[in-house]
Amino acid sequence: MWENDRSAPGQPLDMERFYPIGTPGEPWTDAEKRTWLEARTIERSYRDEVLTKLEGLDDAFEVSQYGAIPLDPARYPLMSVKLPSTRSDAPWVLITGGVHGYETSGVQGALAFLRNEAASYRDRVNFLFAPCVSPWGYEVINRWNPNCVDPNRSFVAESPAEESAAVMALVRDLGVDFLMHMDLHETTDSDEEEFRPALAARDGKPFAPGLIPDGFYTVGDTENPQVEFQAAIIAGVENVTHIAPPDDNGQIIGSDVTQNGVINYPCTPLGLCAGVTDARFTTTTEVYPDSSKATPEICNDAQVAAVKAGLEFALANA
Repeated sequence: MWENDRSAPGQPLDMERFYPIGTPGEPWTDAEKRTWLEARTIERSYRDEVLTKLEGLDDAFEVSQYGAIPLDPARYPLMSVKLPSTRSDAPWVLITGGVHGYETSGVQGALAFLRNEAASYRDRVNFLFAPCVSPWGYEVINRWNPNCVDPNRSFVAESPAEESAAVMALVRDLGVDFLMHMDLHETTDSDEEEFRPALAARDGKPFAPGLIPDGFYTVGDTENPQVEFQAAIIAGVENVTHIAPPDDNGQIIGSDVTQNGVINYPCTPLGLCAGVTDARFTTTTEVYPDSSKATPEICNDAQVAAVKAGLEFALANA
């Protein structure tokens, strides 16, 4: 999920090669970025695993296209789902998944909540879903977009990522105030095996290995931590899967653990999706599908449990 720069301070840039593309110590050129793109392969179907499920929703759900990925607009339409409340004064809730396309349960957990849970809240909530923000990333199982840009560092003005810019426009054009926004993610072993080395190589920096947390955790907003909201999510999820413990430094991915299973990031300054609204209650969820104690189904269920727990708390404290 997180591309922390945990490189050793002062390390020289004439380093050993740790990634097959580029010259160690030198940022990638456009040619090297093209080499990276050409090496990506399609590994699963956005149509079969996402679009077909959206087409199967009943007529109460308003499924709309809000953009497309320029690499192949016909193959990669960007889809949102609205579920209007039966109550005219109901608050709005935003659920996003697949900002990093390789984080499967972020997408499939959002879809599972849509299919199985969302309708039960229609008397209390208006929903907006963007269940697969990065469909090309979903198909090639990668965190970057085709331009070697991380969408979850790109929720900024004049965004360098089409995926992020499209979500920002979707939220802006709806023109409502949101009570809650949950952004659904995973942390996987590939973060250490592929994505952090690729990031360091792209930027011409050294790579210092880190630790992958074993279990579920949330990332709150440093400027709006909502401690009790985060705790309610953890309490809801620990009935489904285990919570990530802190490391020997009392941290998860280099950030201090503020309570069981919770760290905080400055969402807006970092351009994170969780900062795309001014919602009172925001969080980023993280599950660990590579754990010996988890399965894909458990991870999907954990995402659903997180959304339900967050919703119940937000509605009770609106």
